[in-house]
Amino acid sequence: MENPFDTDERRAFRDMIRRFVADEVTPHADNWDEAGAIPASLHEKVGALGVFGFGIEEKWGGLGFDDCFMRTAWSEEVAQCGAGGVAAALGARSISTKPIRDLAADSIRDRVLPEIVSGRRSSSLAITEPSGGSDVAGMQTTARRDGGDFVINGQKTFITGGMSSDYFVVGARTSEGRLDGISLFFLEADTPGFSRTEIDRKMGWWCSDQATLYFEECRVPANQLLGEEGRGFLAIVDNFNGERIGLIAGMLGAMKLCLNEALTWARERETFGRPLVHHQVIRHKLAEMSARTDMIEAYLHMICWQVNAGRTPVAEISKAKFSASKALEYCASEAMQILGGAGYLRGNPVERIYREVKVQAIGGGSEEIMRDLAARQMGF
Repeated sequence: MENPFDTDERRAFRDMIRRFVADEVTPHADNWDEAGAIPASLHEKVGALGVFGFGIEEKWGGLGFDDCFMRTAWSEEVAQCGAGGVAAALGARSISTKPIRDLAADSIRDRVLPEIVSGRRSSSLAITEPSGGSDVAGMQTTARRDGGDFVINGQKTFITGGMSSDYFVVGARTSEGRLDGISLFFLEADTPGFSRTEIDRKMGWWCSDQATLYFEECRVPANQLLGEEGRGFLAIVDNFNGERIGLIAGMLGAMKLCLNEALTWARERETFGRPLVHHQVIRHKLAEMSARTDMIEAYLHMICWQVNAGRTPVAEISKAKFSASKALEYCASEAMQILGGAGYLRGNPVERIYREVKVQAIGGGSEEIMRDLAARQMGF
């Protein structure tokens, strides 16, 4: 659909990203996914496009401005390479940059942000624990004061970029109480007492590393506390909103790819003496896929417009996320059905998206959590 909020600058940015993905990503995405990693050079190539610089001041290598439409254009376009792990591997830093930008000491920001924004170094957000994911207030990792340091003990898991990141934003409990006892810390990968193990044999996102992190008497200087002690929960919740918008855009891109792959196949494949697309049952599937894609796209446009206007539409973001994961589930399933046996083969983007649907329905807040959050935001 045509975006009524498009501008020449936004169109130029999307066109640049689309060309980059077509030339530098899509031809290699299947091989990278099978190999279990993207090349390190890709981080710097994407950094050179400015993708990591939204909302970051120019003195730190950023763009000096923010725009939700351009952020989502990146997420949507890179998703159309057909391998969700590529976006996850590149995007781990994006959900950890905001707390560093907003809450870190100047000495940390001046040293770290230029490296992250350029793609020379990676960063990850470490919140989810083995004991629970969406229940952030139930966090069990602890950080106690010891002189001029904090000492962190606990575990984090399902941390995207956990094996390859150089920097981490870590949530830990500094006092009793569910909401007011959580703090955020900046931690470097070479900190004594910190270790990590890879999570492998995943259903999808093969080329994106996920890890379990371990903190054993892990000592960090007090100046690596991000923001005020005990105020980390609000920062975590605020950070989730941006992550979820990116996930919605990525799901939209995957839906468009499923539709295009199914339509191309239906036009080329002949059954009973005519192209598959000439059969009414197939046309109806394609029409329904297109309708659901259009609805998510229109919803996302309105969310971006509100964000750019300075609002945080939590209920709408929550509703859009679970709506997008359900719509993607439908589109992936119907695309697989239209392609038949061809869609079931490895190397086909529809096969990969079909496998990766569930991580979208769980990561960044499960469908169940999103429905409940939306209901509470609406007052019932």
